[in-house]
Amino acid sequence: MAQDDSVVSAQWLQQHLGQPDIKILDASWYMPHESRDAWQEYQVAHIPGALYFDIDGISDRTTHLPHMLPSEEAFAAAISALGISNHDKVIVYDGKGFYSAPRVWWMFRILGHDKVWVLDGGFPQWQASGFNIGSSCPDDAVLKSKAANSAVETAYNGELANAVTFQTQFRHQLLWTLEKVKHNVAAKAHQVVDARVKGRFDGVMPEPREGVRSGHIPGTVCVPFPEMSDGAQTLLPADELSKKFEQAGISLDHPIVLTCASGVTACILALGLYRIGKHDVPVYDGSWTEWEALPDNDYPIVTSTGS
Repeated sequence: MAQDDSVVSAQWLQQHLGQPDIKILDASWYMPHESRDAWQEYQVAHIPGALYFDIDGISDRTTHLPHMLPSEEAFAAAISALGISNHDKVIVYDGKGFYSAPRVWWMFRILGHDKVWVLDGGFPQWQASGFNIGSSCPDDAVLKSKAANSAVETAYNGELANAVTFQTQFRHQLLWTLEKVKHNVAAKAHQVVDARVKGRFDGVMPEPREGVRSGHIPGTVCVPFPEMSDGAQTLLPADELSKKFEQAGISLDHPIVLTCASGVTACILALGLYRIGKHDVPVYDGSWTEWEALPDNDYPIVTSTGS
Protein backbone atom coordinates (compact mmCIF):
# COMPACT_ATOMS: atom_id res chain seq x y z
CA MET A 1 0.00 0.00 0.00
CA ALA A 2 1.44 3.34 -1.10
CA GLN A 3 -0.02 6.69 -0.05
CA ASP A 4 1.00 8.15 -3.43
CA ASP A 5 -0.85 5.44 -5.42
CA SER A 6 -4.57 5.04 -5.88
CA VAL A 7 -4.96 1.24 -5.82
CA VAL A 8 -4.11 -1.85 -3.79
CA SER A 9 -3.85 -5.41 -5.11
CA ALA A 10 -6.16 -8.29 -4.28
CA GLN A 11 -3.14 -10.06 -2.74
CA TRP A 12 -2.47 -7.12 -0.41
CA LEU A 13 -6.09 -6.98 0.70
CA GLN A 14 -6.24 -10.72 1.29
CA GLN A 15 -3.16 -10.49 3.53
CA HIS A 16 -4.68 -7.64 5.56
CA LEU A 17 -8.28 -8.89 5.67
CA GLY A 18 -9.81 -8.63 9.13
CA GLN A 19 -7.51 -5.94 10.50
CA PRO A 20 -9.62 -3.52 12.56
CA ASP A 21 -8.46 -0.40 10.74
CA ILE A 22 -9.17 -1.82 7.25
CA LYS A 23 -12.72 -1.04 6.09
CA ILE A 24 -13.94 -2.50 2.80
CA LEU A 25 -16.76 -1.03 0.74
CA ASP A 26 -18.62 -2.65 -2.15
CA ALA A 27 -19.50 0.39 -4.28
CA SER A 28 -20.96 -1.52 -7.22
CA TRP A 29 -23.38 0.50 -9.32
CA TYR A 30 -24.97 -0.15 -12.71
CA MET A 31 -26.92 1.80 -15.30
CA PRO A 32 -30.65 0.97 -15.42
CA HIS A 33 -30.38 -0.61 -18.88
CA GLU A 34 -27.89 -3.18 -17.55
CA SER A 35 -30.63 -4.88 -15.49
CA ARG A 36 -28.26 -5.62 -12.61
CA ASP A 37 -29.10 -5.04 -8.95
CA ALA A 38 -25.91 -4.12 -7.08
CA TRP A 39 -27.52 -4.44 -3.64
CA GLN A 40 -28.86 -7.92 -4.36
CA GLU A 41 -25.52 -9.02 -5.85
CA TYR A 42 -23.69 -7.74 -2.78
CA GLN A 43 -25.89 -9.80 -0.47
CA VAL A 44 -25.08 -13.08 -2.20
CA ALA A 45 -21.40 -12.50 -3.09
CA HIS A 46 -18.91 -10.03 -1.62
CA ILE A 47 -15.44 -9.76 -0.12
CA PRO A 48 -15.64 -10.94 3.51
CA GLY A 49 -16.31 -8.04 5.86
CA ALA A 50 -17.32 -5.62 3.10
CA LEU A 51 -20.19 -3.19 3.58
CA TYR A 52 -22.36 -1.88 0.74
CA PHE A 53 -21.98 1.78 -0.26
CA ASP A 54 -25.04 3.01 -2.16
CA ILE A 55 -23.88 5.66 -4.65
CA ASP A 56 -27.44 6.70 -5.42
CA GLY A 57 -28.42 6.78 -1.74
CA ILE A 58 -25.39 8.63 -0.36
CA SER A 59 -25.94 11.64 -2.60
CA ASP A 60 -27.33 15.17 -2.80
CA ARG A 61 -31.08 15.05 -2.16
CA THR A 62 -31.68 18.62 -3.35
CA THR A 63 -31.08 18.08 -7.08
CA HIS A 64 -32.74 16.11 -9.87
CA LEU A 65 -29.29 15.15 -11.19
CA PRO A 66 -28.24 11.56 -10.40
CA HIS A 67 -25.90 10.68 -7.50
CA MET A 68 -24.37 14.13 -7.01
CA LEU A 69 -21.89 14.73 -4.18
CA PRO A 70 -23.75 15.02 -0.87
CA SER A 71 -23.20 17.80 1.66
CA GLU A 72 -20.39 17.44 4.19
CA GLU A 73 -22.96 16.85 6.94
CA ALA A 74 -24.75 14.12 5.00
CA PHE A 75 -21.52 12.34 4.01
CA ALA A 76 -20.15 12.48 7.56
CA ALA A 77 -23.42 11.05 8.90
CA ALA A 78 -23.44 8.23 6.33
CA ILE A 79 -19.81 7.24 6.86
CA SER A 80 -20.28 7.33 10.63
CA ALA A 81 -23.29 5.02 10.23
CA LEU A 82 -21.07 2.60 8.29
CA GLY A 83 -18.72 2.52 11.29
CA ILE A 84 -15.79 4.15 9.49
CA SER A 85 -13.52 6.58 11.33
CA ASN A 86 -10.90 9.06 10.13
CA HIS A 87 -8.20 6.66 11.31
CA ASP A 88 -9.38 3.83 9.06
CA LYS A 89 -7.93 2.74 5.73
CA VAL A 90 -10.80 2.43 3.26
CA ILE A 91 -10.63 -0.03 0.34
CA VAL A 92 -13.34 0.36 -2.31
CA TYR A 93 -14.23 -2.14 -5.02
CA ASP A 94 -16.99 -2.78 -7.56
CA GLY A 95 -18.42 -5.66 -9.57
CA LYS A 96 -16.94 -4.63 -12.91
CA GLY A 97 -13.32 -4.06 -11.93
CA PHE A 98 -12.96 -0.35 -12.62
CA TYR A 99 -16.26 1.43 -12.90
CA SER A 100 -18.03 2.92 -9.89
CA ALA A 101 -15.46 2.34 -7.11
CA PRO A 102 -13.28 5.29 -8.24
CA ARG A 103 -16.30 7.56 -7.71
CA VAL A 104 -16.38 6.64 -4.01
CA TRP A 105 -12.57 6.99 -3.81
CA TRP A 106 -13.00 10.55 -5.15
CA MET A 107 -15.85 11.28 -2.69
CA PHE A 108 -13.65 10.35 0.28
CA ARG A 109 -10.75 12.41 -1.04
CA ILE A 110 -12.82 15.52 -1.81
CA LEU A 111 -14.18 15.37 1.72
CA GLY A 112 -10.73 15.16 3.28
CA HIS A 113 -10.00 11.45 3.76
CA ASP A 114 -6.75 10.44 2.00
CA LYS A 115 -6.53 6.93 3.43
CA VAL A 116 -8.61 5.47 0.62
CA TRP A 117 -7.71 3.12 -2.23
CA VAL A 118 -9.49 1.23 -5.00
CA LEU A 119 -9.06 -2.53 -5.22
CA ASP A 120 -7.12 -3.09 -8.44
CA GLY A 121 -9.32 -5.17 -10.74
CA GLY A 122 -12.21 -5.08 -8.29
CA PHE A 123 -14.37 -8.07 -7.39
CA PRO A 124 -13.57 -9.93 -10.66
CA GLN A 125 -9.85 -9.88 -9.75
CA TRP A 126 -10.63 -11.04 -6.20
CA GLN A 127 -12.65 -13.95 -7.62
CA ALA A 128 -9.98 -14.81 -10.20
CA SER A 129 -7.40 -14.94 -7.41
CA GLY A 130 -9.39 -17.69 -5.72
CA PHE A 131 -9.86 -15.80 -2.47
CA ASN A 132 -12.76 -16.38 -0.08
CA ILE A 133 -16.14 -14.90 -0.96
CA GLY A 134 -18.84 -14.06 1.54
CA SER A 135 -22.09 -15.66 0.39
CA SER A 136 -24.32 -14.59 3.25
CA CYS A 137 -24.89 -11.10 4.57
CA PRO A 138 -24.83 -10.57 8.36
CA ASP A 139 -27.74 -8.58 9.77
CA ASP A 140 -25.25 -6.02 11.09
CA ALA A 141 -23.93 -5.34 7.57
CA VAL A 142 -27.44 -4.89 6.17
CA LEU A 143 -28.39 -2.57 9.01
CA LYS A 144 -25.27 -0.42 8.59
CA SER A 145 -25.79 0.01 4.85
CA LYS A 146 -29.43 0.96 5.34
CA ALA A 147 -28.52 3.25 8.25
CA ALA A 148 -26.07 5.12 6.00
CA ASN A 149 -28.85 5.95 3.53
CA SER A 150 -31.19 6.94 6.36
CA ALA A 151 -28.51 9.20 7.83
CA VAL A 152 -28.32 11.11 4.54
CA GLU A 153 -32.08 11.60 4.53
CA THR A 154 -31.95 12.79 8.13
CA ALA A 155 -29.20 15.29 7.34
CA TYR A 156 -31.15 16.78 4.42
CA ASN A 157 -34.23 17.05 6.60
CA GLY A 158 -32.21 19.31 8.90
CA GLU A 159 -32.24 16.81 11.74
CA LEU A 160 -29.26 15.74 13.81
CA ALA A 161 -27.88 12.33 12.93
CA ASN A 162 -26.94 9.86 15.64
CA ALA A 163 -23.31 9.86 16.79
CA VAL A 164 -21.49 11.49 13.88
CA THR A 165 -17.88 10.45 14.43
CA PHE A 166 -16.41 10.95 10.94
CA GLN A 167 -14.97 14.43 10.34
CA THR A 168 -14.87 15.99 6.87
CA GLN A 169 -12.74 18.72 5.32
CA PHE A 170 -14.10 19.87 1.96
CA ARG A 171 -11.52 20.36 -0.80
CA HIS A 172 -13.15 22.85 -3.13
CA GLN A 173 -10.37 22.53 -5.69
CA LEU A 174 -11.46 18.97 -6.59
CA LEU A 175 -15.01 19.98 -7.60
CA TRP A 176 -16.11 21.99 -10.63
CA THR A 177 -19.56 23.46 -11.12
CA LEU A 178 -21.56 24.33 -14.21
CA GLU A 179 -20.52 27.98 -13.92
CA LYS A 180 -16.82 27.11 -13.88
CA VAL A 181 -17.14 24.90 -16.95
CA LYS A 182 -19.11 27.53 -18.86
CA HIS A 183 -16.48 30.16 -18.04
CA ASN A 184 -13.72 27.79 -19.15
CA VAL A 185 -15.32 27.25 -22.58
CA ALA A 186 -14.35 30.84 -23.34
CA ALA A 187 -11.27 31.19 -21.12
CA LYS A 188 -9.73 27.81 -22.07
CA ALA A 189 -7.57 27.90 -18.92
CA HIS A 190 -8.15 24.19 -18.24
CA GLN A 191 -8.09 21.24 -20.63
CA VAL A 192 -11.45 19.49 -20.30
CA VAL A 193 -11.31 15.70 -20.71
CA ASP A 194 -14.46 13.59 -21.21
CA ALA A 195 -14.39 9.95 -20.05
CA ARG A 196 -17.35 8.73 -22.13
CA VAL A 197 -16.84 6.39 -25.08
CA LYS A 198 -16.08 8.07 -28.41
CA GLY A 199 -19.43 7.39 -30.07
CA ARG A 200 -21.37 9.17 -27.35
CA PHE A 201 -18.80 11.99 -27.26
CA ASP A 202 -19.11 12.45 -31.05
CA GLY A 203 -22.90 12.37 -30.95
CA VAL A 204 -23.23 9.29 -33.16
CA MET A 205 -24.17 6.83 -30.39
CA PRO A 206 -27.16 7.30 -28.07
CA GLU A 207 -26.73 8.12 -24.41
CA PRO A 208 -27.96 5.32 -22.11
CA ARG A 209 -30.17 7.73 -20.17
CA GLU A 210 -33.57 8.29 -21.75
CA GLY A 211 -34.08 11.82 -23.04
CA VAL A 212 -30.39 12.76 -22.97
CA ARG A 213 -28.78 13.67 -26.30
CA SER A 214 -25.20 12.69 -27.11
CA GLY A 215 -22.40 15.08 -28.05
CA HIS A 216 -19.94 17.07 -25.97
CA ILE A 217 -19.05 20.39 -24.37
CA PRO A 218 -17.13 22.71 -26.76
CA GLY A 219 -13.36 22.36 -26.49
CA THR A 220 -13.51 18.99 -24.74
CA VAL A 221 -11.15 16.11 -25.55
CA CYS A 222 -12.20 12.45 -25.33
CA VAL A 223 -10.16 9.90 -23.34
CA PRO A 224 -12.55 6.94 -22.88
CA PHE A 225 -12.43 5.48 -19.37
CA PRO A 226 -11.70 1.88 -20.51
CA GLU A 227 -8.28 3.10 -21.67
CA MET A 228 -7.14 3.43 -18.05
CA SER A 229 -7.08 -0.34 -17.48
CA ASP A 230 -5.87 -3.52 -19.15
CA GLY A 231 -7.79 -6.63 -20.15
CA ALA A 232 -7.84 -7.82 -16.54
CA GLN A 233 -9.37 -4.52 -15.43
CA THR A 234 -6.25 -3.53 -13.53
CA LEU A 235 -4.88 0.01 -13.67
CA LEU A 236 -2.16 0.59 -16.27
CA PRO A 237 1.39 1.57 -15.19
CA ALA A 238 2.07 5.31 -14.91
CA ASP A 239 4.05 5.56 -18.16
CA GLU A 240 1.28 3.91 -20.17
CA LEU A 241 -1.35 6.11 -18.55
CA SER A 242 0.66 9.20 -19.46
CA LYS A 243 0.76 8.06 -23.09
CA LYS A 244 -3.03 7.68 -23.20
CA PHE A 245 -3.50 11.34 -22.29
CA GLU A 246 -0.62 12.61 -24.42
CA GLN A 247 -1.88 10.69 -27.48
CA ALA A 248 -5.21 12.50 -27.07
CA GLY A 249 -3.40 15.84 -27.17
CA ILE A 250 -3.51 16.49 -23.43
CA SER A 251 -0.53 18.25 -21.85
CA LEU A 252 0.12 16.83 -18.39
CA ASP A 253 1.97 20.04 -17.52
CA HIS A 254 -1.19 22.14 -17.85
CA PRO A 255 -4.40 22.15 -15.75
CA ILE A 256 -7.01 19.47 -16.44
CA VAL A 257 -10.66 19.09 -15.44
CA LEU A 258 -12.64 15.88 -15.93
CA THR A 259 -16.20 15.22 -17.05
CA CYS A 260 -18.33 12.26 -18.20
CA ALA A 261 -22.09 11.54 -18.17
CA SER A 262 -22.91 11.96 -14.48
CA GLY A 263 -19.66 12.17 -12.53
CA VAL A 264 -18.90 8.45 -12.21
CA THR A 265 -16.47 7.44 -14.97
CA ALA A 266 -14.64 10.80 -14.83
CA CYS A 267 -13.33 9.56 -11.49
CA ILE A 268 -11.68 6.62 -13.29
CA LEU A 269 -9.59 9.16 -15.20
CA ALA A 270 -8.89 10.94 -11.89
CA LEU A 271 -7.64 7.62 -10.50
CA GLY A 272 -5.29 7.21 -13.46
CA LEU A 273 -4.01 10.78 -13.22
CA TYR A 274 -3.39 10.27 -9.50
CA ARG A 275 -1.05 7.38 -10.31
CA ILE A 276 0.81 9.67 -12.74
CA GLY A 277 1.29 12.17 -9.90
CA LYS A 278 -1.50 14.64 -10.65
CA HIS A 279 -3.35 14.51 -7.33
CA ASP A 280 -5.59 17.56 -7.55
CA VAL A 281 -7.50 17.15 -10.82
CA PRO A 282 -11.10 18.35 -10.38
CA VAL A 283 -14.26 16.62 -11.60
CA TYR A 284 -17.28 18.44 -13.06
CA ASP A 285 -19.91 16.69 -10.97
CA GLY A 286 -23.02 17.50 -13.02
CA SER A 287 -21.17 16.54 -16.19
CA TRP A 288 -22.95 15.92 -19.50
CA THR A 289 -26.34 15.17 -17.90
CA GLU A 290 -26.46 18.68 -16.45
CA TRP A 291 -24.93 20.53 -19.43
CA GLU A 292 -27.04 18.83 -22.12
CA ALA A 293 -30.34 19.62 -20.41
CA LEU A 294 -29.79 23.39 -20.52
CA PRO A 295 -30.61 25.76 -23.42
CA ASP A 296 -28.25 25.24 -26.36
CA ASN A 297 -27.78 28.96 -26.99
CA ASP A 298 -26.12 29.30 -23.56
CA TYR A 299 -24.69 25.79 -23.24
CA PRO A 300 -23.80 24.67 -26.77
CA ILE A 301 -23.42 21.06 -27.84
CA VAL A 302 -20.79 19.82 -30.30
CA THR A 303 -21.15 16.64 -32.41
CA SER A 304 -19.08 15.12 -35.20
CA THR A 305 -21.87 16.08 -37.64
CA GLY A 306 -21.53 19.72 -36.61
CA SER A 307 -25.02 20.04 -35.11
